[in-house]
Amino acid sequence: MNTNYYTLINRALKLFKLREKASASVDDKNDCFGNSFITIAREPGSGGAPIAKAVADKLGFELVDEQIIEKVAKSVRKRKEIIKQIDEKARTGIEDVIHSILNKDYVDEVKYTKELFRVILAYACKGNVVILGRCGNFVTPFARGLHVRITAPYKVRLQRAIDFEGLNEAQAKKIIGKVEKERKDFVKQYLKHNISKANSYDLTLNTTYFQVNEARDVIIEALYKKFPSKLKYGSLKPKT
Repeated sequence: MNTNYYTLINRALKLFKLREKASASVDDKNDCFGNSFITIAREPGSGGAPIAKAVADKLGFELVDEQIIEKVAKSVRKRKEIIKQIDEKARTGIEDVIHSILNKDYVDEVKYTKELFRVILAYACKGNVVILGRCGNFVTPFARGLHVRITAPYKVRLQRAIDFEGLNEAQAKKIIGKVEKERKDFVKQYLKHNISKANSYDLTLNTTYFQVNEARDVIIEALYKKFPSKLKYGSLKPKT
């Protein structure tokens, strides 16, 4: 069943209990999700970012990461640095009230989440994109894209943070713990999901023994398996 952009956004916003009604300058007759999209969730230190880039490069897709922050910032007319500070972080209503009083540039949770979901849906609707993080698998229609989670055991991720980020063990533990909690709490608060549930993804990939390009190829193969008709009719590039 075809779903257009305007209907999808309103349904999503209602689901997420956001009171403000979304406006979208999209023709209702235009169908969404004609092209493929991939969402990639990742644990800190698992290698999700370079894998997402490798997948996008191989397929000729756009990697969507920082663009989300930029578009949300533009939509709410705030600086990108401010949006970065609240990106993928859960908040309480009391925090919103206090910060809005003390900081004139503060963006409340309703406005931020509404614009975040709108931007993610717009990219998914356009297609031929790899959306990195920001609960993309929970925001977009599950059946219309490929949804991947990149993971690795804690000790492996910790060692990678030490080796590749130049952190000592204490710093690495602190940062990994902080990022994990923020992402988990954000999804739980605004989307009522547990990011660790396996059935929230088409593919969960443990990168302990995978190089970036090996993980890339597994994800691309999964995309072809889920959407063989798109490969057949030319909306996906053949494997090379």
